[in-house]
Amino acid sequence: MNRSNFQYHPYHLVTQSPWPLMISISLFCFVIGAVLYMHGYPYSLVGTTFRLGFINTAATMYFWLTDVTNEGTLNGDHTKEVVKGLLIGFLLFLVSELFVFVSVFWAYFHSSLVAAIEIGGIWPPLAIIALDPYGIPLLNTIVLLSSGSTVTMGHHAVLKRDRRYSIWGLLLTIILAIFFTGLQYFEYVNATFTIADSVFGSVFYCSTGLHGLHVLVGTGMLLSSFVRLVNYHFTDSHHQGLESGILYWHFVDVVWLFLYVAVYYWGGL
Repeated sequence: MNRSNFQYHPYHLVTQSPWPLMISISLFCFVIGAVLYMHGYPYSLVGTTFRLGFINTAATMYFWLTDVTNEGTLNGDHTKEVVKGLLIGFLLFLVSELFVFVSVFWAYFHSSLVAAIEIGGIWPPLAIIALDPYGIPLLNTIVLLSSGSTVTMGHHAVLKRDRRYSIWGLLLTIILAIFFTGLQYFEYVNATFTIADSVFGSVFYCSTGLHGLHVLVGTGMLLSSFVRLVNYHFTDSHHQGLESGILYWHFVDVVWLFLYVAVYYWGGL
């Protein structure tokens, strides 16, 4: 036995990687571009910085996640202890995401429960026509809850080694996610107020837009899991990447229910 390649523990000691440094630089460029845009700098400067940051961030995430996939699928580095650590780390990440939305809801209720005199002392403010909660928002709620059911169906199919229904479950979830995003875009385009229309517009677009960003991220995670599922990367006992995407998607579902009740239904009364 060649003991130079033998390890006496079940953990994965990762090799040196350029991706943490690359994604830090990319996100820095991305944020700088966004700040320059908000301060009215010329588009030639803003566009270059913003596009450079976005493209580099997307490329770095792809190559980094490809390395992680290869470590778990081809190299066999993801032992039970490693998978347990990945799950705990992802759950802690969801907790941090939860507090991001807590801050958004805090800002919303701080502004709406005791409306300032500058906006007429009422909520929604004077001259603001809130969206009909029984229109597109209700349809989006049905779509998102349906996607939660289909992704659960796909997950149970993976556990039962039913390849056909697992693929169909994920595919339907991705289709519903894209449909949800399209409806959200249509809602934004046809809204009678903008992010600059008092604090109502600010908290509305910040809360729903932040959720929309999470929907896009969750769609990407499910799409990646779908490709891996088609390529036989998952088994009934080894599918941590898929479970992480499903957990994230259920988190997105729950947040939307609170958004619908607070921002659309109660805020539109």
